[in-house]
Amino acid sequence: MTQKSTFTVEKINILQSSIFSQTLRDWQGLKCDITAKNLMYPLFIVEDDDVVQPIGSMPGVSRFGINKLRAHLEPIMQNGLTSVLLFGVIDRLSKDDNATNADSKENPVVRALPKLRQWFPNLTIACDVCLCPYSSHGHCGILFPDGTINNPASIERISEVALSYAKAGMQQNRSLLLETANATNCLPRVQVWPSEPQTGTCPKGRTC
Repeated sequence: MTQKSTFTVEKINILQSSIFSQTLRDWQGLKCDITAKNLMYPLFIVEDDDVVQPIGSMPGVSRFGINKLRAHLEPIMQNGLTSVLLFGVIDRLSKDDNATNADSKENPVVRALPKLRQWFPNLTIACDVCLCPYSSHGHCGILFPDGTINNPASIERISEVALSYAKAGMQQNRSLLLETANATNCLPRVQVWPSEPQTGTCPKGRTC
C-alpha cells in the first residue's frame, strides 16, 4: 500500500491578479468566438453628473454624467455585459502641463469608480490611463521646455494616475483592470493591461 505524502507550499507570492475575476479568468480561455464576455463597453464620463450628451460623430453613442450611468448600464448587463472601459471628458476643469486633473478628486472617472463598484460589484472595470485629455498641450506625457517628451517624468506621472484609479476602484477588494500601474505599489487584485497590440487580447497578471 502506497503511503500518501503531504507537503506545504511556502506562500511567497500572491496569486496572479486575474484569478480574482471571473471575467478575466474567462478571457484567459476564450477562443476566437465573439460573445458578450469578450466585448468591452466604452463609457465616456463627463463632469456634469446629470446629463446625457449624444456624440455627433458617433451615432448612437453618448457621453454620460455619473448619475446617468446606472440606468444606462443595467439593461446592457442583463444582456451579458461583464466589462467596461472608462474615458474621462472634461470641459470646466483646468488643463495644465502636468495634467493635474487626470487624477484629481474632481476627475469624472475618479468619482465614477466607487459608484460603479457599489452598483455592479462583479463588473470588470478598465480605465484609460492617459494624460492627453487633461494636459494643456494635448500630449500623453510630460514635456521638456523644447517640446520633446520627458520620458522618465511621463512614466512617473502616468503611474500616479493609474494608482489613483486603482485606489478609487478597490472597494470591497474587487478586481480593477488598468492599462498601467505603479510598480512600487503592490495591488495584487489590480490587473496590468498594456495597450500595445502585440500583447494580444489577454491581460498580463501581476505577482507581488
